[in-house]
Amino acid sequence: MRNLLLIAAACAGIASAQAQAIYYQDSNNCDMLRHVAQRDRLRREFVLPEVNGCKVLKADLHTHTIYSDAQVTPGYRVEEAWLDGLDVLAIADHVEYRPWEQDYIDWLKGYVKKDAKARNNRLVHAEADKQGIQVDLNLPYRLAKPVAENYGITLIPAVEITRDMATCGHFNALFITDANTVFHNDPAQSMRNARAQGALIMENHPGWTRKNLAMNDFEKQVFAEKLIDGIEIMNGPEFYPCVATRARELGLFMASSTDIHATTATTYGINGQQRDMTLILAHDNTPEAIKEALVAHRTLAYAYGSVAGEEQLVRDFFHACVKAEVVRTNEKGVRTLRLTNNTSMTFVFTRGGNPFELRPFTSRHITADAQNRLTLTVENLWIPGEQQHPTISL
Repeated sequence: MRNLLLIAAACAGIASAQAQAIYYQDSNNCDMLRHVAQRDRLRREFVLPEVNGCKVLKADLHTHTIYSDAQVTPGYRVEEAWLDGLDVLAIADHVEYRPWEQDYIDWLKGYVKKDAKARNNRLVHAEADKQGIQVDLNLPYRLAKPVAENYGITLIPAVEITRDMATCGHFNALFITDANTVFHNDPAQSMRNARAQGALIMENHPGWTRKNLAMNDFEKQVFAEKLIDGIEIMNGPEFYPCVATRARELGLFMASSTDIHATTATTYGINGQQRDMTLILAHDNTPEAIKEALVAHRTLAYAYGSVAGEEQLVRDFFHACVKAEVVRTNEKGVRTLRLTNNTSMTFVFTRGGNPFELRPFTSRHITADAQNRLTLTVENLWIPGEQQHPTISL
């Protein structure tokens, strides 16, 4: 009998819960039921601590929209960035490569705005605009800007200078003021035009489609002219460790970008992955502070659970993320430490060839060896040079 009463109570609770999601409507003598599912759009936070007194801003400096060769609008790209936990976004549509554009022109051909005051400002059939369709390369930024302000995302105005990878390469101009005046038939002059606007220039995916990572003549030229400020050492699933060494030698900031054309939900989220990010150590989330941090090379590259960058910055980042505390010292003086991970990252260690993990927001104990030493290699942190994973002494 007691079990029957519990079942009855449970059923009543279920019915009550269901009733809260059903609306009854009497219209034209018909009863209609409509189930309503209210789903909140929740931001997926990626928690990282301050490092050396700087905020660690999560940035994607290389994304695309329908205004070049991607599948989504600028506003969607901003909303997606907020949902993914980003703080900073650059929409860098291609200056030269806009494959959808002719489709738009064909679709609009023969249509103009007949009456600006008409309902919904609807396009109606009429004589084609004699001025033709005027392309404005600043439009993606203008469309994204109010959405970014609404979500608290810092939006960086940018374009991508896109030429043949074998003989030239792809480059993002960040912090431009007018996308329409960047283009020139000579890609180096395009960079100079962007530089005249105060832009920083980042080389994109230097190993994509190439047989090796040796610099071509054009890259040597623009590096010699000091036109390049940063370089992607990670792009999507691609990672170029030797390019990190190049960045250190040439004094460039290191970046990781999605170069996203589809959606990050289908590219990353459906596989349970956090999107690529450039971690920018800035004093605040303003364009000026972000630009200052890039010029000072205070960046780390994050992709698929790994972080890469200048050795000291990587070490400082680790010690900000993982705290070690002595919890016991036995009669022989051997210490036991508690390692606590206060971040959304998983850290992967080896000690004496034995691997173990420290997952997000967890702690574990580790004991010193007979000589009272605690030395760990962090396998998912990368630094330039022959010793590519830092060894941490605790």
